[in-house]
Amino acid sequence: MDSVPVLSAVKPPPTDSADKDEKVPDASRPSSFVDEKNGYVDEKIAVASSDIGDVFAEGPRLIDLGEDGKERPIETDADYSLRLISLEDDPTLPIFTFRLWFLGLGLACFGAVLGQIFYFRPQTVTVSQLFLLIISYMLGRVLEEIVPGPGSLARIKTPDNRFWRFMNPGPFNLKEHVAITIMASTASASATAISIFAAQDLYYNVRPNAAVGIFTLIGSQLIGYGTAGSSSSWPTPSTTSRLSLGIMRIFLVYPTFAVYPQLMPNVQLFETLHRGHEAVMQRKRLKFFWIIFVGIFAWEWFPQTSTLTGISIFCLANQKSAWFTRVFGGAAGNEGLGAFSLCLDWAYVGAGGGSIGALFTPLATQLSLYAGCAVCMIAFCACYAMNVWNTQNFPFLTQLLYYEDGREYDQLSILNDDFTLNLEKLAEQGLPWYAASQLLYKVSRTIYIGAAVMHFLLWHSKTIYNIFLDSRKNECQDPHYQKMKGLTVRGQVYREISNWWYFAIFIGTFGMAIGTTYGAKSGLPWWALIVALMFAWLFVPIIGTLYATVGYAPSIENMVQMLGGALVPGKPVANMYFTLYGYNTVTQALALLQDLKLGQYTKLPPVVTFVVQAIGTVIGGLLNFLIMKTVLNSQREILKSVQGTNVWSGQQRCNCMGRSGQTIVRNWDSLWSKATSISFAYSTLLFSAHYQFVPYMLIAGLGFPIPFWLLHKKFPKFGWNKVFTPILVASTLRYRATWFRKYNFLMSAALDGGTSVMIFVWTFAVGGGSGTVRPFPNWALNPTGNPDYCKRLT
Repeated sequence: MDSVPVLSAVKPPPTDSADKDEKVPDASRPSSFVDEKNGYVDEKIAVASSDIGDVFAEGPRLIDLGEDGKERPIETDADYSLRLISLEDDPTLPIFTFRLWFLGLGLACFGAVLGQIFYFRPQTVTVSQLFLLIISYMLGRVLEEIVPGPGSLARIKTPDNRFWRFMNPGPFNLKEHVAITIMASTASASATAISIFAAQDLYYNVRPNAAVGIFTLIGSQLIGYGTAGSSSSWPTPSTTSRLSLGIMRIFLVYPTFAVYPQLMPNVQLFETLHRGHEAVMQRKRLKFFWIIFVGIFAWEWFPQTSTLTGISIFCLANQKSAWFTRVFGGAAGNEGLGAFSLCLDWAYVGAGGGSIGALFTPLATQLSLYAGCAVCMIAFCACYAMNVWNTQNFPFLTQLLYYEDGREYDQLSILNDDFTLNLEKLAEQGLPWYAASQLLYKVSRTIYIGAAVMHFLLWHSKTIYNIFLDSRKNECQDPHYQKMKGLTVRGQVYREISNWWYFAIFIGTFGMAIGTTYGAKSGLPWWALIVALMFAWLFVPIIGTLYATVGYAPSIENMVQMLGGALVPGKPVANMYFTLYGYNTVTQALALLQDLKLGQYTKLPPVVTFVVQAIGTVIGGLLNFLIMKTVLNSQREILKSVQGTNVWSGQQRCNCMGRSGQTIVRNWDSLWSKATSISFAYSTLLFSAHYQFVPYMLIAGLGFPIPFWLLHKKFPKFGWNKVFTPILVASTLRYRATWFRKYNFLMSAALDGGTSVMIFVWTFAVGGGSGTVRPFPNWALNPTGNPDYCKRLT
């Protein structure tokens, strides 16, 4: 079994035999990534920051060294927690300052308005957390000088009293910065409920009043927080009676087991910007960040409108073959699969967007995704070549519905006047057909939900169970958790949020959900809403565990849609509300859990995290609804048209399997199609003879991980536990372990941040975000037709 370090100031990492012979009973500390498939391993890692030294120290520390005296690679969850992130903390840092409220509220409004506007534009731009992190840092540094105060950096000095310390207490600090970023990023994403209101307004002429709309937005966003946050306060033996209210934070936030690898670039960037500037190494890292940031900002202008997005040697060799386009094309949407294309655009190649990234996502996770994409590509081509499901009658890549002869399906012709499904009209028109690529996409999405459930049961359920049992007797030994829970002369350093706060949020938002679903005339009965919420609650620990350990959260949206179609058939609006509470609740819960972990890593008090998230959610809901109503009233006919314009569009991009030059499928899912097709998708999949197998793929998915689990039990050293299973293994940078620890995640933040800022500027300068598109002239690297010179198919 791989060695697992027992971190101590006086003991070096143990040998394999020591690891086998000595196990410290502490179930709050689950096995590391490396040994997660080899059984539960207890590991005590309760250490002080003085024991391990500063993360930004010039040379390797004792904790960094392996048995050979050289720095070992980042392999375990303890490595992530202690070797990449500092334990340093200053509880006296002011947080609720004028800068927090001014920048937090200002950027929350900015992000919410901008994110909602772009929801109705053909350009897909998200206001990323990294973008807000960088912008808030720049503005914070400005305010620390121009706002009067007693601080050393303030240009206008004032008396040192409570008011002026609130206005400008001193240097812009890390905790202010983290709180601002969480508040702004929470508000910036367009709420899922917006698609429902837009579809109801545009296509069903149903316009919920402002109260129903706003409370639906706020309730649907916050109900996930109530689901995720419920847990006992700082679990100790004296609080076991309250564990029945929930367990999510106990195993998805507190323990070292919950790493959230996607947080590493942001956390390291926070620390680089705010800590250890007196250290030479930290100054080097800060300089390194800004050089990479500026460099990628300058470079990203070149691939935006050129062949550099997807260079296909095969299409350059044969520009007249439709099959070459299908297999090797892909620089243009819905044209091809992009096999063996070379992409020089970081936005497509490696930018994480907070979830999957080339430099921070565990290698095994990436390899599993690549293998899945390869299987899909082969299946797409094989089905199209053999004309399975009459797929040659339809475009190679499309999400639309068709008649069997290839005509686009008239979905309005099968609906009643109240826009419910008419089964007689459906029988007259016939069931719609999918392109093979879209059907296989649904099959894969159904299979991997079953596989995720079984993977959780086989590999993680015992660990989660042990953590839960141990939390009833012992405290969690995660060093960051202990640092925040520690005692001072004044008592506990940071007070944890009472479980009753989250419980109150859940009860309040549940009441909102019941009232607004009936107030909006959704057709969703109260019992179906409860089923949706129970379904979401059951999946939070399953999806959350994968998200916390490997940085990948499988989407359950398709399965929720099918379940809603089965429970409330023939009612498209009811299905959308069912999906809202069955799927969005999970995504919001994961967002809260990730932000709570970010707060634990940066020592942001849980009360602050809770407050800024709640405020950001409310602001986002209010502004989302206001901007939606404004856009719908002023651009109604354009949004209802299929083509739209270069400024406004009723279509929203959905990258289902990949991106640009590396795209597997790029879908354009119109609001109207989303509003109607899912209403009878279940009927199509269940009753159509050629599609009725799709729902049963969930059962097939349940069996997928079992053979690898059995093979691993039989041959534990062969590596079966690394086949299509999300574990963290050492990367190809094993022999550059010191550089990897100091610079890899910071480089990821610089590349992603510079790209985000560039795309934001580019969108408004030349991409149509300001209302005018300024196209680049055509030349060799910006040809007419497909950018990769493949034959145009659509």
